[in-house]
Amino acid sequence: MNNSIKLPKKIMLLGAGELGKEFVIAAQRLGNYVIAVDRYPNAPAMQVADCSEVISMLSGDDLEAIVTKHQPDLIIPEIEAIRTEKLLEFEQRGITVIPTAAATNYTMNRDRIRDLANQELAIRTARYGYANSLEELIVAADLIGFPNVLKPVMSSSGKGQSVIQNKDEVEQAWNYAIANSRGDTQKVIVEEFIDFEIEITLLTIKQWNAPTIFCSPIGHRQERGDYQESWQPAGISEEKILKAQEIAKKVTDALGGAGIFGVEFFITKDEVIFSELSPRPHDTGMVTLISQNLNEFELHLRAVLGLPIPNITQFGPSASAVILASEKSDSIAYTGVADALSETDVDIRLFGKPTSHPYRRMGVALAKGADVQQAREKATSAASKIKLVS
Repeated sequence: MNNSIKLPKKIMLLGAGELGKEFVIAAQRLGNYVIAVDRYPNAPAMQVADCSEVISMLSGDDLEAIVTKHQPDLIIPEIEAIRTEKLLEFEQRGITVIPTAAATNYTMNRDRIRDLANQELAIRTARYGYANSLEELIVAADLIGFPNVLKPVMSSSGKGQSVIQNKDEVEQAWNYAIANSRGDTQKVIVEEFIDFEIEITLLTIKQWNAPTIFCSPIGHRQERGDYQESWQPAGISEEKILKAQEIAKKVTDALGGAGIFGVEFFITKDEVIFSELSPRPHDTGMVTLISQNLNEFELHLRAVLGLPIPNITQFGPSASAVILASEKSDSIAYTGVADALSETDVDIRLFGKPTSHPYRRMGVALAKGADVQQAREKATSAASKIKLVS
């Protein structure tokens, strides 16, 4: 037990979305001081942080200015689009970067993490190839075979992702991927289409001075490359859970540092196939806001600060379902909240995003049920009752 840990810490959160908001709330409960940073004002995490900064996180100069101004103890990235070379500089100056500057650099780009898993660690992934132009993509997609899946190497929440059914769809998929790519790269990854039974997220908690531990696997369903609902437990065999844990530990050990990692897998009839990894709380993990004694944000905070995690208790069948916007608006208001909350074991999070556009995630409904099916139905029903009105 480390009794020398001193609180509060000054934490700089790079990215201030809905996941960041829940992390700030967890950090504030232990009295920490949080600076929330994003590219637009009044982002969700800024609403609960001690102070905020609006910058381009792809600008090394902007990052330098706010770090010099605030002198944080820890820098915690919450999004992909960050000038990661600067994080290495900050780490060399003695600021802790979560999980580490090198790990952040790896995981900000799908190509690096995929190559690490497949080539260096010999972990089974979907067959894949890269392209920096439409011409290269046409060749790579043909080699992989159809259908296949196209993604920008740098993006968030599934943006720019599509399934290519045949050669005629390649150009449209390329344009969509590039339009939704983050950062300054035009690189895409094209992957074998896996005929999976279920996609899961294994929340993996890497600790500074204690063993790596895991949450119960979370099943999830995606549309347009973005999560629509998640549920816990995922309902896969103990053998496959152990295999997923083995792979997740292997990858996170290679990355180092501490904190929660959202490790995604395809589960087929016979295989556990590594898909992606985020070095932070995961959107599908919002189900833990209702399903566990310690949610993923509290687990991230404890791991980051070196605080003990004596146990993770899963409360039983639970689910989350997203609340999506249907149109563009700068005036956000909701109806149906009372109706959604009228059922037992249902909770709602409205993120407080200042603007909406079609398919933007504005909130999430959470539910517990007698079984996973009932929990999913309750969460989906509650989400459907909440409407954005302008």
